Amino acid sequence: MARIAGVDLPRGKRIEVALTYIYGIGPTKASQLVRDADVDPDIRVVDLDEKQVSKLREVIDRKHMVEGDLRREVAFNIKRKMDLGSYEGLRHRKGLPVRGQRTKTNARSRKGRKPSIGGRKKR
Repeated sequence: MARIAGVDLPRGKRIEVALTYIYGIGPTKASQLVRDADVDPDIRVVDLDEKQVSKLREVIDRKHMVEGDLRREVAFNIKRKMDLGSYEGLRHRKGLPVRGQRTKTNARSRKGRKPSIGGRKKR
């Protein structure tokens, strides 16, 4: 089993797809990493040898911030904006959408369930 950046990659998947299981690596960055490490993008994780895995590890460590470091930096950036009292920080603090989305309708995943109103019959 290939373990890169503290993540066990799924064994049956192609290496390009498996790398996207690492926080901070999407499809584009995964294909770029595979190209930089001179690994065949169609090879399965099971078929990787130790030399290829170490080459991928080295490229990721050298060029990209992933997993714990990236999560820590994102959390620190959010906390910094909240402490500054910027508009974005206030939206984070209130639990509302941060990037200009509408809130009259939608935004349920950010705001949570609707409070139920009513519940009794009119006389």
